[in-house]
Amino acid sequence: MIQDKIVVGISHGDINGISYEVIIKSLKDNRILDFCVPVVFGSAKVAAYHRKALNITNFSFNNIKSADEANIKRANMINCLDDNVRVELGKSTPIAGEASFISLEQAVKSLKEKKIDVLVTAPINKDNIQSEQFQFPGHTEYLTRESNAEESLMLMVSENLKIGVVTGHIPISEVPQAMNVENILNKLRIMNHTLIQDFKVRKPKIAVFGLNPHAGDNGLIGTEENDIIIPAIEKAKEENIFALGPYPADGFFGSNNFTKFDAILAMYHDQGLAPFKALAFDSGVNFTAGLDFIRTSPGHGTAYEIAGQGKASADSFRKAIYLACDIYRNRKEYMEITKDPLKHYEISDMDPE
Repeated sequence: MIQDKIVVGISHGDINGISYEVIIKSLKDNRILDFCVPVVFGSAKVAAYHRKALNITNFSFNNIKSADEANIKRANMINCLDDNVRVELGKSTPIAGEASFISLEQAVKSLKEKKIDVLVTAPINKDNIQSEQFQFPGHTEYLTRESNAEESLMLMVSENLKIGVVTGHIPISEVPQAMNVENILNKLRIMNHTLIQDFKVRKPKIAVFGLNPHAGDNGLIGTEENDIIIPAIEKAKEENIFALGPYPADGFFGSNNFTKFDAILAMYHDQGLAPFKALAFDSGVNFTAGLDFIRTSPGHGTAYEIAGQGKASADSFRKAIYLACDIYRNRKEYMEITKDPLKHYEISDMDPE
């Protein structure tokens, strides 16, 4: 932290999408500087290009070489790219993919060096970022490797809804094979712990979805519920994790059942993210739970089709910054109240009076 303000590192994502637009729109409001110090890992040249395309004249970055040089009263920029970088709005290019990875890599390095406190990642193109250095289906998998965590959980967060997924960026055809009792149980453990540690929920109540239509109809439409999901729920209960289900996913939101739970564990990506984005597209945030550092990102993608047009909403990106800071404070408080529990004494250990 710098003078009690949280230092927010921001990787600039795909330079041909809406990343710079939502970053600049979020940081233009100086009120954000009241509680955090933004540090963008990006390119002054690319930022200038986007400012011109968007006709933004009343904003500029403070250029620095290291996050520990950040000006607490400005939005700061660490230049990661050379001046040969080329912006092609609305296009997926190898240069944009390389630029995405360079920014992400340097931001993670600063995170590990404790020069920034949290990481907010702008959207990448999962195809053009692929290289010898980045062979992952997305941010989540890369950041899990860079963390000391063995496993993580993609958790979509809005004001009234939290949805995690057991299987992330894999083909639908591989979902059943990727599911097992221990995998679901691990995700429930991470979800339960993050609700307590990062969201200050005292006794989390978690809904678990089935995999098949109607949650299998007692084996009529699939056996994964009986063979895998229910045993995982039972084991979770043995660990004092309050998990209920499996619930059919189709009617869960229309009936407002989701309002009765602190979080939901879906079995695969679209089962969880489709309803989440329908209900909270502009305000939803992606949080990677289970890591030893804090990472959030907006709930949307690169949106090439509106890049450079000034149409992008910054709400999700702004909320990603807010959420990262909230979690940082909650986690710090949790660590402080749990790190030094009262020492246990046996009566025989105490001095006689």
